[in-house]
Amino acid sequence: MTRIISIGEAMVELSASDQPDLWRLGVAGDTLNTAWYLRQLMPRDWQIDYLTRVGTGEFSQKLLDFLHVEGIGTDHIARDPEREIGLYAISLKDGERSFSYWRDSSAARRLADDPGALARALQGSRMAYLSGITLAILPEDGRASLMQALADARDAGTTVVFDPNLRPRLWKDSDTMCHVIQQAASHADLILPSFDDEAVHFGDTNVQATIDRYLAVGAGHVVVKNGGGPMGFDGAHGKGTLPDLRPEPAVDTTAAGDSFNAGYLAAWLQGADCHAAIMAGHALSRRVIQHRGALVPQAVG
Repeated sequence: MTRIISIGEAMVELSASDQPDLWRLGVAGDTLNTAWYLRQLMPRDWQIDYLTRVGTGEFSQKLLDFLHVEGIGTDHIARDPEREIGLYAISLKDGERSFSYWRDSSAARRLADDPGALARALQGSRMAYLSGITLAILPEDGRASLMQALADARDAGTTVVFDPNLRPRLWKDSDTMCHVIQQAASHADLILPSFDDEAVHFGDTNVQATIDRYLAVGAGHVVVKNGGGPMGFDGAHGKGTLPDLRPEPAVDTTAAGDSFNAGYLAAWLQGADCHAAIMAGHALSRRVIQHRGALVPQAVG
């Protein structure tokens, strides 16, 4: 099978239901969300694997059981006898989300502790996908191990895809975040940033400025998401712009970018050009934000 491996942190998700004071329990996390949507979109002769670290308790087992049912590979998920899976809750106001996290002692912070396991997990993969959150939760030595493993895999033919997904609360400070994000981008074949975040933290004045900055550090190709506004792409797979894409009033914007990434990648991996892949990602994201929670079967059914 052709194999994609997604790397990051999966957590227990609490999201509001349609009934007051009643919460729904699920599992999610930015790179897991993208892996889940990829599994729904890609042919069955593609293997979608997830790489993380979880505990040995009930909620960690619920994650593993969920991944098994959903057809996402768990061979590269390590078990930690001392730590557990993290937790987050989604609060909504006018369709926009905010989060409360309980993840400081998450087992996923040790997902890169074993360089040999990283190398084995990446060996032979067609694509490796990670985000800025993946890097933010790791200690400095784990971050270095993961980036080295990805560099080695890229040399061996793996396409590295990176969503900066800037979350300053997870980083020691803004300077560290920006430095690491730029460093990771320099080793990636495809970057999928969101312009609103990039403008805030890097001072980019327009979409092209974001593209130029990432290309300047060595990124292979850049596609800038823009929340329904003008999008742009440039790099190894061509250059172009798209006018404003029709925005959709949102019920819940959770996983909007993660699902866009999956829609884009699924189309691109199956032969679509950048323009068509962007439209596929946008269409999926628009459907996802009409429902509560991160993983929306109705959006891909």
